[in-house]
Amino acid sequence: MRASQFFISTLKEAPGEAELVSHRLMLRAGLIRRLGSGLYTWMPLGLRVLRKVENIVREEMDRAGALELLMPAVIPAELWQESGRWDKFGPQMLKIRDRHERDFLFGPTHEEVICDVARKEIRSYRQLPVNWYQIQSKFRDEIRPRFGVMRAREFLMKDAYSFHEDYASLEATYQRMYATYSAIFTRLGLHFRAVAADTGAIGGSGSHEFHVLADSGEDAIAWCPDSGYAANVELAEALAPAGQRAAAGAALTRVPTPGKTGNAELAEFLGIALAQTLKALLLIDGQGRPVLALMRGDHQLNEIKANKVVPDMRLASDAEIREHFGDAKGYIGPVGVDRSRVRVIADRSAALLADFCCGANEAPFHLTGVNFGRDCPEPDLVADLRTVEAGDPSPDGGGTLEICRGIEVGHIFQLRTRYSEAMQVTFLDRNGSATPAEMGCYGIGVSRVVAAAIEQNHDERGIIFPRAIAPFEVAIVPMGLARSEAVRAAAETAYDALRAAGFDVLLDDRDERPGVLLADQELLGIPFRVVIGERGLKEGLVEFQGRRDAEARKIAPADLVATLKAAIAH
Repeated sequence: MRASQFFISTLKEAPGEAELVSHRLMLRAGLIRRLGSGLYTWMPLGLRVLRKVENIVREEMDRAGALELLMPAVIPAELWQESGRWDKFGPQMLKIRDRHERDFLFGPTHEEVICDVARKEIRSYRQLPVNWYQIQSKFRDEIRPRFGVMRAREFLMKDAYSFHEDYASLEATYQRMYATYSAIFTRLGLHFRAVAADTGAIGGSGSHEFHVLADSGEDAIAWCPDSGYAANVELAEALAPAGQRAAAGAALTRVPTPGKTGNAELAEFLGIALAQTLKALLLIDGQGRPVLALMRGDHQLNEIKANKVVPDMRLASDAEIREHFGDAKGYIGPVGVDRSRVRVIADRSAALLADFCCGANEAPFHLTGVNFGRDCPEPDLVADLRTVEAGDPSPDGGGTLEICRGIEVGHIFQLRTRYSEAMQVTFLDRNGSATPAEMGCYGIGVSRVVAAAIEQNHDERGIIFPRAIAPFEVAIVPMGLARSEAVRAAAETAYDALRAAGFDVLLDDRDERPGVLLADQELLGIPFRVVIGERGLKEGLVEFQGRRDAEARKIAPADLVATLKAAIAH
């Protein structure tokens, strides 16, 4: 491709709304242009990258035996009403009406649609298993679209759905998709990690997320370098401390603590360890009932875990705290709580505390020397409620956990029969009985992969694309092309030779200053660059440089193809 026949539109500075590195660089490099909040046009250069990601995904899905189809992006409301998600999915769903006042939605995901296909097409176990996938635009009405295509409202996604006669078949395909996703992200040239994860709004049983590791990642990942254990911190189990609870050794004491409503400032004020304070959080369950959750002062409530213990929980409002604890906000605790009205649950670590400090349920006082069983009843339930931290023991017993950041780019689920039962996707099994199909679903954020790759691969000069998804593999940058016939001839010869060898080549034949040409190539992130200048040609040499190389190498033009092949192989 010749730059003069292409469209390269770079910017010296990114617009002010760009926060993440990937957002700034994608705008500066001209990969995308903003249309509206969370809506982006993929420009020709960016589309080349997007299509390369898409093609790798498609090739690996096809290799795994999945079959591509394409479902409508606009979905009749009755399908989502049938599954029960029309009202539950929330405001992320873009609901629309046609001219006949019939309700539709712009699909954020396609479980319902594929179930409608399956129940009309699948009759017998002999047709199973089957794994259908599509690569299609999705829409989720994010409350705060940000970070460019990382969290856009419209995005390109690969979503696959499998149907099975039994759980063993589902497990086999799930493992095949796990391996396929690993192959995809390896081919994309990304440093990634697969982690056990919560199923969230999609539902089902087991799931794994695939994260591109980057310091800017929104998700925290707990992993053990010794055992290889990895899980999203939302799911990673926090083991109970070893040993038994110590015996009570201090007297219960009421202490004035004016203004000390936070555990950290309370611990400092009293001169005690933060871990010896008790944090009490009032939750309201799905039926409007109060639940007092107890945490160690140095731990954080994990709302995903808490929601499994207290279904449909939310944090209580100030009015609800006043209803159950009067004006004691910031000073609530388990002592003196009417257990017939308020259920008390405790995290594993909190339940083992002795002689701890907690709110006195009266402002501005705390209690010290508090002990379960002596000063207040034992919790109604002890469970894993907290978010794991670096240094915690690994749940698999293989060492200690570390925390790193990741960008979720893929997610696979074992849906089981959550949708097939609701939507009556049944087949005749080997005994002739109508049986709901076991299901799996498998998603990759294709457009998000591009941004994640940039977050992981950049420097102060611009993008450093992995070769597999770079818009071009190599750029030829002639210096003074319009003024030197020798440079023009050498550039054309190099262009023809590299293309004949099968490389994806950009010949930057724009009439721009050398500094502009070189800066643009570094910004665009093309893996390899060949600079051709009149001075070098007089010595019989051109400059070859990898995007990550500190310096260029001078080589003979005849050695260019071999040098590039060797650099790629290395």
